[in-house]
Amino acid sequence: MNMDRTDEGLNGRLSVKEKQRYHRQLIMQEIGEAGQRKLKTGRVLVVGTGGLGSPVLYYLTAAGVGTIGFADSDIVDLSNLQRQVLHRTPDLGKPKAVSAFEKLSALNPEIRLVSVGERIGRKNAGDLIEGYDIVIDCTDNFPTRYILNEVCIKSGKPFVHGGILGFFGQAMTIVPGRGPCFQCVFREPPPPEAMPNPPGVLGAVAGTIGTIQAAETIKLLTGSGRLLTGRLLMYDALEVSFREVEVKPDLHCPVCGKN
Repeated sequence: MNMDRTDEGLNGRLSVKEKQRYHRQLIMQEIGEAGQRKLKTGRVLVVGTGGLGSPVLYYLTAAGVGTIGFADSDIVDLSNLQRQVLHRTPDLGKPKAVSAFEKLSALNPEIRLVSVGERIGRKNAGDLIEGYDIVIDCTDNFPTRYILNEVCIKSGKPFVHGGILGFFGQAMTIVPGRGPCFQCVFREPPPPEAMPNPPGVLGAVAGTIGTIQAAETIKLLTGSGRLLTGRLLMYDALEVSFREVEVKPDLHCPVCGKN
């Protein structure tokens, strides 16, 4: 399944209606009309429409990112609704890609949405990522993260990572050539026995980390602020604290290392 709604006028010009919709962003010095035009011409792919993907997709859609693709092969389950706020009880049994398309279309009809009901793997990652400016990691498994990181590094596309477990979350922005990649920091995935199955997740933590990912993406598109490049941001909801760890490129990294 691939749903693609293309709206006319996805150029840099802002209509009167768009200026009204994005007024609170247009009056911000860091964005302004020039930044809003960059958002409108931006193309972002979100991998996963669950706990992290829900806030990411809501905020990027509301902010007016012109083309938003999202990929998810799962269907909506009752256990998802505790944290995946993009979906509702009437959506149970519906493909998440379809459910997400319906909510986001209703939120902002001014943008282009591309909904892909496929699981991303080595065979299709390159084709799906092609044509997008930024890829956002809203997945719940390490193999997909490593694949996305590798493809983004090879294609020179920024990769915004987010991860959550229990009361804890983390975020980092990978920009090829400007800092470490995901595998520089996490060389090997944790062994299966080290991960709870299924893992517990506090829904509000997903909302916090997803919101940070959305903000990083908006900053990437508009050229505003300082990114989480070379910085791993860790959030502890139990203590209500953030901790930042400086991370550097690994010259021996199998993905981005010089060797």
